[in-house]
Amino acid sequence: MRWIVRIVGALLVAVVLLVGGLLLLPGEKIAQVAVGQIEAATGRDVTVEGGVELSFYPVLGVRTGPVTIANADWSEEPAMLRAEGLSVGVGTTALWRGQVKIRAIELLSPDILLERSRDGTGNWEIDGESAGSGGRQLAVSLDRVEVTDGRLRYVDHSDGSRHGFESVDATLLAPDLDGRADIDLGLRMEGGGERLYLAGWVEQFMPFLQGEVVPVEAELRAGDGMIDFEGRANASGDAEGRVKLDLPRTGAMLAALGEGAGDPPDGLGRAIRGETLMVLKNGRTLSLREMALRLDDNAINGDLDMTLDGKPQVMARLYAGALDLAALTGGDGGGGPDDGWSRDPLDASGLGAFDGQLRLTADSVDLGTVAFGQSDVTLTVDRSRAVFSLNALKGYGGDFGGEFVMNNRSGLSVGGDLSMDGVEMRELLNDLAGVTRLSGEADGQLRFLGVGQSTDAIMKSLSGEGRVAMGRGVIEGVDLDRLMRSGDGSGGTTIFDELAATFTMAEGDMRNDDLGLMLPGVEATGKGRIGLGARDIDYLFTPVALNARGGRGLAIPVRIRGPWSDPRITPDLAAAIDFNLDEEKKELERKAEERVQEELRNRLDVETQDGEKVEDALKRKAEDEIRRGLMRLLE
Repeated sequence: MRWIVRIVGALLVAVVLLVGGLLLLPGEKIAQVAVGQIEAATGRDVTVEGGVELSFYPVLGVRTGPVTIANADWSEEPAMLRAEGLSVGVGTTALWRGQVKIRAIELLSPDILLERSRDGTGNWEIDGESAGSGGRQLAVSLDRVEVTDGRLRYVDHSDGSRHGFESVDATLLAPDLDGRADIDLGLRMEGGGERLYLAGWVEQFMPFLQGEVVPVEAELRAGDGMIDFEGRANASGDAEGRVKLDLPRTGAMLAALGEGAGDPPDGLGRAIRGETLMVLKNGRTLSLREMALRLDDNAINGDLDMTLDGKPQVMARLYAGALDLAALTGGDGGGGPDDGWSRDPLDASGLGAFDGQLRLTADSVDLGTVAFGQSDVTLTVDRSRAVFSLNALKGYGGDFGGEFVMNNRSGLSVGGDLSMDGVEMRELLNDLAGVTRLSGEADGQLRFLGVGQSTDAIMKSLSGEGRVAMGRGVIEGVDLDRLMRSGDGSGGTTIFDELAATFTMAEGDMRNDDLGLMLPGVEATGKGRIGLGARDIDYLFTPVALNARGGRGLAIPVRIRGPWSDPRITPDLAAAIDFNLDEEKKELERKAEERVQEELRNRLDVETQDGEKVEDALKRKAEDEIRRGLMRLLE
């Protein structure tokens, strides 16, 4: 029993000594050491307000009042960090030896301000001279630094951008500031969005902060999306390494980063997977090399350079296989013939996302309404105006060239100066407007402009001019040969040898007055209106049988009128009479006039001279009578 009593007594003494020792802990000294460690690590003055309280749980140490870490000299804001308090944990073993070793520092509800100056300097950057007296000769360690329930603001004075984050929780493990540091960070963009998580490590923490490029690995997550970096970097915004992306919902990651809401269009990265080599300079210039990305079902390879000051300036050379961009035009095709043009609003805000130039080479491009084969297109964007230069564009059996322009500077407008060579018209017209009656290869030129926020509005505002020329082709729905023989040309087809026309466009209507069409023994002309906006037609087509009536020709004009989906094709009898009986009409008019003249001469007793009309003879007779009357008065 005696030994038990001795043990219990010793334990009681130890407890008394422990409690007494804790009560004698140098709280102010612990706080001063912690402040010194932070000042040595950051190179900034640290101010602690209020008293210092001892804490026994969850760690042995002290808790201070409000804490402020000074900002960089160039900033207009005095504080880089303000916190409600500082919780400092110490090592008990060192404490019994009379030493204070800081094991953990926790910043309580801090408000952190990160700024980048106009010249690109970050207020978090630390030079060697400021990090401790005499170049930080003391060994400094921050075994564990925690941030709980913080707020983070980022301000870039070079472009005026501002971002705010809330619910910031972070942990930094840096037993040796010159050695490896492990970082875990969680935060959420102010206003909602997915919570961001950053986990990684820095090989040499203090050199990293001082601008030296050191090995770094980091993984950024938001929801089910991940961006992974492995390479070298520093705190000044320089980085070089390999980036891997796995973003099933790109819009969620962008929203979490404060770069807009909503998903990109299908085909342009609603989901992104792949990897690339990245070079970042001073946080302002980004270069991507050996890109191998999959944007939804589209595989993209190439290189890209981009500036990050203000609106991005982009230069890129991209390559793709089969590229599906049908979502950009709102679906597959211009709608059925009866549907009319889409009235859904067109979102062209993406034209203002960046300026620059992108060149794309692809095996094929599907735009939904139209589809092309091998393509080489350069896109130049300047202040919400995009110009697509068609370096080479194959499709519908032929080639396209020229420029297509989309301008969203003050409302959306589209225009272009396009050419085509050897293009199959049936396939093209079917994709554009659901029209299948005309087939054959064509050459042409088109200059146009349309204004509006929907396809319907643009089509109803179209203006411009153009021309088209075709060799051998087919017109379905009318048989000119049968029309010339029987007067009924409905149904069947017409095979022609040549077709040519010019046209103008205004307010969505195309007008043509010089259509010329040649086929064996028949020559046809045409004139009228084609409603590009209303999707209707009112056109007079006049075929002439050249050898009929002894070589004088026989015309049977055809009126094509109605909606594109179901136009009525009927002979125009009035036009037929005007054309075919023109000489007979003139002969009848001449004979009728002669009979009238003869009747007037007989009734009025007037003699006409050669070629003189009756009214002229009456005028001459009256003048003679007046002249004779005047002569009698003078006699």
